[in-house]
Amino acid sequence: MDRPLLGRLSAWGCCSFNTLKAWLPILSWLPRYKLKWLQMDLLAGLTVGLTTVPQALAYAEVAGLPVQYGLYSAFMGGFIYTLLGTSKDVTLGPTAIMSLLCFSVVGGEPHQAVLLSLLCGVIQALMALLRLGFLLDFISFPVIKGFTCAAAITIGFGQVKNILGLQGIPHEFVLEVYYTFYKIPEARIGDVVLGLLCLALLVMLFFMKTSLGSDDAPTCSRVARKLVWTVATMRNALVVMAASLVAFSWNAYGHPVFTVTGETSQGLPPIRPPPTSDTTANGTVVSFGQIVENGCLILTSCLSSASQNDYRIDANQELLAIGVTNIMGSFVSAYPVTGSFGRTAVNSQTGTCVVMEFRGVIVLLSLAFLMPAFYYIPKASLAAVIICAVAPMVDYRVVAKMWKIRKLDLLPFVVTFLMSFWQVQYGIVGGVAVSGALLLFNLARPQIKVSDHGMLVMELGSGLSFPATEYLSHIIHTQALQVAPPRSVVLDCHHVSIVDYSVISELGDLLKQFKLREVQLVFSRMQPSVLEVLLAAGLQGFRYTDSVEAALQMESESLLNV
Repeated sequence: MDRPLLGRLSAWGCCSFNTLKAWLPILSWLPRYKLKWLQMDLLAGLTVGLTTVPQALAYAEVAGLPVQYGLYSAFMGGFIYTLLGTSKDVTLGPTAIMSLLCFSVVGGEPHQAVLLSLLCGVIQALMALLRLGFLLDFISFPVIKGFTCAAAITIGFGQVKNILGLQGIPHEFVLEVYYTFYKIPEARIGDVVLGLLCLALLVMLFFMKTSLGSDDAPTCSRVARKLVWTVATMRNALVVMAASLVAFSWNAYGHPVFTVTGETSQGLPPIRPPPTSDTTANGTVVSFGQIVENGCLILTSCLSSASQNDYRIDANQELLAIGVTNIMGSFVSAYPVTGSFGRTAVNSQTGTCVVMEFRGVIVLLSLAFLMPAFYYIPKASLAAVIICAVAPMVDYRVVAKMWKIRKLDLLPFVVTFLMSFWQVQYGIVGGVAVSGALLLFNLARPQIKVSDHGMLVMELGSGLSFPATEYLSHIIHTQALQVAPPRSVVLDCHHVSIVDYSVISELGDLLKQFKLREVQLVFSRMQPSVLEVLLAAGLQGFRYTDSVEAALQMESESLLNV
């Protein structure tokens, strides 16, 4: 075999392996994995796993599903994301917001929730394969914040009924608020006491964790600090277990004073194709807004952890990872999942990608052996876990920041926030629509700075595209062509990086108008790519200079010649 052919085969093999590593990021980091990290990853996996289990049970309640569906959704992400994910910190699983979105679409119907997971996964995977991750860039930060704040309030208040032990409360937010207060006299004392006690313990442990000192302390202090950090990190599991023991004790003595979770399906979920039917298909047609928000949440989680830990992620690869997770999850009765901000934060402090494998094992062990014990979990304790999980999402400080930096950004925030209380998907759509309208307005109304140097100098403060042509023409006509006598104009184009046919057509008409009035329109400081297009257009009377000063000098010389 000749050398050129060998070289081509070698190059092909190298490129194909690099392509494989791009699709399977585990091939990049696994060969560099060190066994000394295993102990830390075991600890991190235990910590994250004990955080995941009670949260998964609680979030299934938010989705209106039996609690075991939360665990069905919690383990697949660990195994899939380890293979396909580009972030070492992100953990996939059920979250409060995705559970609310799922409930808004399928209304707590398990079969439809499983099918929704399949549809979300297919669309996300297709978006990744078609490299459409950039579409998520059009969801602005104010929209995300408005949605998360409204969703957190909706989710948090939705759990007040479980704290109070109330029954028969509707799920629509306005009616939920009304009937919750209306039925307060029916509150069960046991649930109220237990729920408030769980809330107090969770808040206390949270502040204990945030108030820990630095690592520069004596050995005994560092050990105590680590112990407090571990207990505070596992606070959800510890509080739920303690509440379950209390409920079991009261039930054992014949005093069922707490509202408990009740019967749950025991064992691992069966592996089977997701159910499909006409009714479920109709129920998931409106899920595109949820799919986009799902992708937005996972990418936000990834970007946040990547910036904190100094590495880069691939947005399209993240969409592929979450898409495959949802597709595979639908075969084990999972509903849609996304990245968890809280569990991701824990993971980023303690371990690497292998943590997710250990977390998945813990969830599977819980499904196999602990489901009978979940019968006695009080709903008030799960409600306390959810309220504490979503409370930090209500970021009221962001309103003051937007007011200080750019007040107009409050408009999509407020629209998203208010509409999300009506229907969460309407909030996303409304916020994106308002953000898009503001973006188009900026394109159609570029800032034009006008100064008088004998000639009018008009400096375009931003790019020039077809929505702005009418506005530019209006400014030039009112300030140069419709005055007496008409004025010559220098158009400073150093911010213009692209022009289209509409712009060129309008500029040609302006040049004719200037020629009829015997004044000049001179272009200056044009970028080479734009100048090349205008020269190729062959505009009659087109003149350009490298600087504004040269254009002014050209006008002065023409006046002297006259």
